[in-house]
Amino acid sequence: MLDRLTRRLTGVFSSLRRQGRLSEDDVNNALREVRVAVLEADVNYGVAKDFLARIKEKAVGENLFGSLTADQTLVRIVRDEIVELLGEDVPFHWAPAPPTVVLMAGLQGSGKTTTCAKLARWLVKDGKKPMMAACDLQRPAAVHQLQVLGEQVGVPVHTGQGSPVDVAKEAIQRARHLFCDVLIVDTAGRLAMDAELMNELAAIEKAVGSHERLLVLDATIGQESVNVAQAFQDRLGLTGVVITKLDGDARGGAVLSVRAVTGVPVRYVGTGEATDALERFSSERMAGRILGMGDVLGIIEKAEEAAADADTAAMEAKFKSGKLDFNDFLEQMRMVRKMGPLKKVMGMVPGLAGAIPEEAMDQIDDRKLDHLAAMVLSMTPEERANPDILNGSRRKRIARGSGRSPEEVNRLVEQLYQMRKTMKQMSLLGKRTKRFRRR
Repeated sequence: MLDRLTRRLTGVFSSLRRQGRLSEDDVNNALREVRVAVLEADVNYGVAKDFLARIKEKAVGENLFGSLTADQTLVRIVRDEIVELLGEDVPFHWAPAPPTVVLMAGLQGSGKTTTCAKLARWLVKDGKKPMMAACDLQRPAAVHQLQVLGEQVGVPVHTGQGSPVDVAKEAIQRARHLFCDVLIVDTAGRLAMDAELMNELAAIEKAVGSHERLLVLDATIGQESVNVAQAFQDRLGLTGVVITKLDGDARGGAVLSVRAVTGVPVRYVGTGEATDALERFSSERMAGRILGMGDVLGIIEKAEEAAADADTAAMEAKFKSGKLDFNDFLEQMRMVRKMGPLKKVMGMVPGLAGAIPEEAMDQIDDRKLDHLAAMVLSMTPEERANPDILNGSRRKRIARGSGRSPEEVNRLVEQLYQMRKTMKQMSLLGKRTKRFRRR
C-alpha cells in the first residue's frame, strides 16, 4: 500500500540530513524528486502541482523547527500538507430515527458487494445491528453472493423479486420490523458510466432517502478514479468514498487525489479480501504511513483485537517463567495471523517500510507461518507440551508428517529455546529493576 511513494519520499528526505537551513536550491532539488514520487504514485497532475507549490512556499528559507534537522523540517511540512490534502476525518452520519440507510454505489468489479459485508461487520463490532439489501439484480449471482457474505458476518440480507426500487422499499420496512440500526443497500454496477446506471441509482436514492451515499472505488484504476468520483458526485451528492484493493496497488494515488478534485472525503479503505479487511480512514494516520512514520495506533488496535479472546494473564505468566511450549508458540502465531498479512503489519511499523529493500518486502510470505504451524501440528500433544523430549527420531517423524525438512524442524525447536531464554532474561531484569527502585 503506497510502498513506492513511501520509499521515494524516504530517500528524498534522507538526502537533506546534516543541513542547518533549507535553501531554495535544496528545496528545488528535493521537490523535483517529490514531484517524480507523487506522479509515479498516479496522483492527479493538478493536485500534484498545487501540492508541490504549497510545500515550496512554506519550505524555502525555513529555519529548523526546534531540535529538528533539515530533513525532519521538510517531513513536517510535507506531512502537514498531506493531512491538509486529505482533509478532516468525517464521522458516520446517523439518522435521527433508525434505520440509517447507507447507499453503496460503484462500477462493476470495484468490490462493492464485498465492501457491503465489510462495512456490516465493522458496524457489528461498533455495537450496531445492520441489515443488507440485495438490490443488484443485474449481475448474475450477486444476490447469492451477498447472502453468503451475510452468513459469514452474521447479518441478515433482504432479497426480493421486483425492481431494485421495490426491493429497497421492502428492505426499509423489514429493517424497521427487525429493529435494525442500519440498512446497507447494495446496488448494481456497470462496466462504464452510463445513464441507465445513474437513473437507477437516483430512483433508489429517492425511494430510500439515504443518510450515507458511499462510492466504492478500485484503487488500481489510478487517475480514472477521480473522473468516476466526480460523475457520481454530480448525480448523487456523495457523502464519502471507500477505496478498495489498496493492498494490491503500490501507487495509491487515488487516495491523494479524490478529495482534492471532487471534495468528497475518503471514509474507509479496503486492504484485503477478507471481511475484516476494512479500515476507517484517518488523514493523519495515512500521512504517517506515506512518509514511512508507520501507524503505531493501527498496530495497537490490531494487537488488541487479536488478543481479545486470548487468556493474556496465563500467557504473561508463562512468559515470565520462561516455560513456553509449542502450544504457546501456536497461540502466538494465531494472534499474529489475526493481525493481518505480515507485509501489511510490517508496513505499519515506524521507519520499517522504507528501510527494508523492496525486494525483501516482496519476499515476505505468510505461507512460512503455515509451514511453522504444520510442523507444530505434526507433533503429538505430549511433544507440544514438553519440547524437551524431541530427540532425533521424533524430529524426523515431524518433518515427514509436515512435509518440511529435518533442518527446518531443528530451527523451529531452537527458536522456541531462544524465546524461552529471552523471556527468562527479561523477567530477571524486571525483578532486579524492582529491587533497585525499592532501595
